[in-house]
Amino acid sequence: MTRLTTLDLPSYYKATIGFDRIFDELERTFANSQSNSYPPYNIAKLDDNEFVISLAVAGFSMDDLEITQESNVLRIEGTSPKGEEQVNYVHKGIGSRNFRREFALADYVEVVEARLSVGMLNIRLRREIPEALQPKKIKISAGEEFTIKYNEE
Repeated sequence: MTRLTTLDLPSYYKATIGFDRIFDELERTFANSQSNSYPPYNIAKLDDNEFVISLAVAGFSMDDLEITQESNVLRIEGTSPKGEEQVNYVHKGIGSRNFRREFALADYVEVVEARLSVGMLNIRLRREIPEALQPKKIKISAGEEFTIKYNEE
């Protein structure tokens, strides 16, 4: 059985038109699935339109973290705190390596806020569908019937 992760997706770009986003998403998914479990994270659904991503980033300060949203991709990057290489640890069980986590976001999902507290980075997301794209209720009124006239030739 051929694993999908062994496919060379960029070679398929030549044979497709307009599917760039799909291939970018596949590449991103496979890149994140390579046993990259650092830092651990949770995703909580608060309601149909609100979510919270929580990352365990013990040892990182606000200056060590960067959050960017580009199109439908949320990217969280952490740079290992400076000065740790000078410490002579007897035991080092708390990881503090550089990381990069990416999350694919649905359309109209935006970051509302990000907070760092007691080693947890919490990012609140909200989906706000533009009013023009939301379903509309049509008012039904009583009254005379419509007269439909057909052009007879």
